[in-house]
Amino acid sequence: MGYLYALLAAVLFGINGSVTRVVIEAGLTPAQLTLVRVATTAVIAAAFLLMRDRAAFKISLRQVLILALLGVTGVALLQFTYATAISLLPVGITLLIEYTAVLMVAVIAWAFFKEKVRARLWIAIALVLVGLTVVARVWDSELNAVGVAFAFAAALSLTIYFLGGEREVAKSSPMAVAFWTMTFATLFWLVFSEWWTIDPGLFTTPVSLQGNLDSVMVPVWVPLLWNMLLGSFAPFFFSLLALRYLSATAAGIVATAEVILAFFFAWVWLGEGLDTVQTIGAGLVLLGVVIAQTARQNKVVDADLAIPDAAPPSATRSR
Repeated sequence: MGYLYALLAAVLFGINGSVTRVVIEAGLTPAQLTLVRVATTAVIAAAFLLMRDRAAFKISLRQVLILALLGVTGVALLQFTYATAISLLPVGITLLIEYTAVLMVAVIAWAFFKEKVRARLWIAIALVLVGLTVVARVWDSELNAVGVAFAFAAALSLTIYFLGGEREVAKSSPMAVAFWTMTFATLFWLVFSEWWTIDPGLFTTPVSLQGNLDSVMVPVWVPLLWNMLLGSFAPFFFSLLALRYLSATAAGIVATAEVILAFFFAWVWLGEGLDTVQTIGAGLVLLGVVIAQTARQNKVVDADLAIPDAAPPSATRSR
């Protein structure tokens, strides 16, 4: 069951990149879409905690400050930079760059937190650097430079979330960390997203699903609802369920399938494909990411939080 849950999370995350593209091109800004996503997840997480773990609402002032910082830098800015990058780059390439966060986490853990890492990390770094060079076709690149910058900014933000998240999860639970970080991210974008400029009529406006589904028209609220529920909270929840049955290492490696699935759905749906050389490069990046997942001892980056294999029972059972 664990592998099924992890794969379901990866499938939903993989599809959501294409859905995000549709919503943004329908008229919502990346910041406004981010507000909707984080607010939805915060509300659902709050309802879950009310039923299962009310103690999660009691945190110290120090935790408030840490989770607020994590919510802004690791969630609010992550979702914004990711959504912006997707509006400028192919979906699969955006995720490929974002997933370099796995390597950043391992390098920072080694350099700053003095964690022991296996020698394979350096092989992983070499594979990812060569792979990204090939995917981007740096010798004749036509990729949008601003989009690439935002994709790397998303990777940096994701790195902050992983490093901060794994330490906070050890004190409470993934669901509690999700609630608090999403809540602070919501407060941030309530101030800076200019949500009050959204025309309510936009939500009922017909929008094309683009690409090979260009002739299919649906109201904007349909892909937006998918993005809120099946693209945000549901895959997060499935990844947590997976950790009841799998080690964090196994769940993290399965989560890497999100990138492959994102390429597949973007190809089938939006017609975004890679040539043969780029496909080889993407394969090198993914191989490097998988190797990097096993470079840290007893820890791995999963789809949502870097959760220790040896996490205390409360960190996995209170969900």
